[in-house]
Amino acid sequence: MENKSVVALWSAYKENYLDAPESYEAWGFGDSPAMADDLARLVVEGTKTATASNHALYEIEQEPLPVPGLINIILDGQGKAVAVIETTNVQVMPFHEVTEEHAYLEGEGDRSLAYWRSVHESFFKKELEANGLVFNEDMLVVCERFKVVMIPE
Repeated sequence: MENKSVVALWSAYKENYLDAPESYEAWGFGDSPAMADDLARLVVEGTKTATASNHALYEIEQEPLPVPGLINIILDGQGKAVAVIETTNVQVMPFHEVTEEHAYLEGEGDRSLAYWRSVHESFFKKELEANGLVFNEDMLVVCERFKVVMIPE
């Protein structure tokens, strides 16, 4: 079934950005509708300008890592398109080397590194366990920065 909000936002984006790529991916942050809603709101507000993902999952799913210039559509918890983002920077580093700056840019909780580590350790443990893997502080994390390039009117 076609997602009308995604199609409409992508059409508007292509009208405004003539160099738009032919394809895009639409996805929501997190692992629940509530988390997707919360994080999508932070993106739209401009608070969340970074994200972190589990490098092992890219390998397991044989997906390419994000690269600067990548365009994605962000969905809320109901699957509604809320923003088009462009990846501006990607760094792969061990979990224990993620910086205070990156944690702050993710915009979650009190924006501290301690908060980031707590929620991401829990999140990554669930992802890893579902794939028969175990969390450790040396696991690789894909730290991505992005900018919002369009929000639906």
